[in-house]
Amino acid sequence: MVKFDDLLAGKEYICVVGLGYVGLPLAVAFSKYFKVIGYDKNERRIKELLQGLDRNNQVEKKELLESKIKFTTEDKSIAEAKFIIIAVPTPVDKLKNPDLSFLKDASKLVGRNLKRGTVVVYESTVYPGATEEVCIPILEKESNLTWKKDFFVGYSPERVNPGDKKHTLEKVVKVVAGDTPETLELLASVYGTVIKAGVFKAKDIKTAEAAKVIENIQRDINIALMNELALIFNKLGLDTKSVLEAASTKWNFLPFEPGLVGGHCIPVDPYYLAYKAQTAGYIPKLILAGRSINEEIPNFVAKQMIKLLTKAGKMKKGAKVIIFGITFKENVPDIRNSKVIDIFHELKDYGIETYIYDPIADPEEVFDTYKIELLKYPEEKQPYDGAIIAVKHNEFLKYPLEYYMKIMNKPYILLDIKGIYSLKEEKDIIYFRL
Repeated sequence: MVKFDDLLAGKEYICVVGLGYVGLPLAVAFSKYFKVIGYDKNERRIKELLQGLDRNNQVEKKELLESKIKFTTEDKSIAEAKFIIIAVPTPVDKLKNPDLSFLKDASKLVGRNLKRGTVVVYESTVYPGATEEVCIPILEKESNLTWKKDFFVGYSPERVNPGDKKHTLEKVVKVVAGDTPETLELLASVYGTVIKAGVFKAKDIKTAEAAKVIENIQRDINIALMNELALIFNKLGLDTKSVLEAASTKWNFLPFEPGLVGGHCIPVDPYYLAYKAQTAGYIPKLILAGRSINEEIPNFVAKQMIKLLTKAGKMKKGAKVIIFGITFKENVPDIRNSKVIDIFHELKDYGIETYIYDPIADPEEVFDTYKIELLKYPEEKQPYDGAIIAVKHNEFLKYPLEYYMKIMNKPYILLDIKGIYSLKEEKDIIYFRL
């Protein structure tokens, strides 16, 4: 097995496979202490990184240009490393089953370039047992090497929070796990060099996998409760935000709020554990119920707009609605699994001309992914019959209510999903929030 001292002395490389939201910040952090190879199969991505451009806005240009990372799309470069970290996406398919295709492909790639004494570490979120049941057999097959004899495997789940400048990589405790005590200690030393908040040594790989997947399940269920409350209070004629403000005065009331649950983690991870639970003969009830509620919210929002347009006499051919924001989270360009798309398509199905403006998202990526052309500026298709504030970008927080009145026909209809404005500021706008 590769020695920590050799890594620290620069005698051996660390290779990060997959330079997305997880892999790139990790590679940059490691490059301050170790020799690092950054591999990604996307040639455009590598060219941009070499020029100091990170489209995800996770790493600054200066930091990229000053790093000594060996960026490459060359498969054989992986073979130069004795400590390989795999950080690729693990989404779900259309049936909400785990899609391990990226993980399998990365394992095949690494397996073909695996040398004796190498340690392979997985950072991707998976169900308990996936690393040992799915990934390791692929490594063995592709490399013709034997696990725990010729190579070793560790697991250290990512805890990246896109756009969060407070809880950065170095400031969040890192969970590490290994297939042997020696592997565990190596991971603890390597990650411990970078993670100033420290590392936590999990009992084994399956324990670490399970710990990661429930982190986001917990958030999903708590948000689902808030969303269900919003649905109930809507029926009762109550303002959810006002109710939550009153309830939050108790010291142990948890500060969650209703909203769209998109992105690559929270709406995905529950399905991973649910899948594994069902293979073990247990059908999870609470986990899937929470998912069902959160999946319902985009449709509920769209129906609210339809209802308000109808009541205002504006539900007719040629009716136009603008949606502010398409990313899954405020102030980040990440459009993966955006629930705004569901609102967009639901409105389109009702014959409404629907447009989206988002100053943070990459228009080219949005078109490639969803075949939607973003507005260049909000006023482009005005006047609108209704507007939906879907994402709480900082730029949108600067807009006064009068702004929406200027780009809409009377009566003004505004759906404020995140509750940016207060009820006292309604003025002449037909206003609704979750």
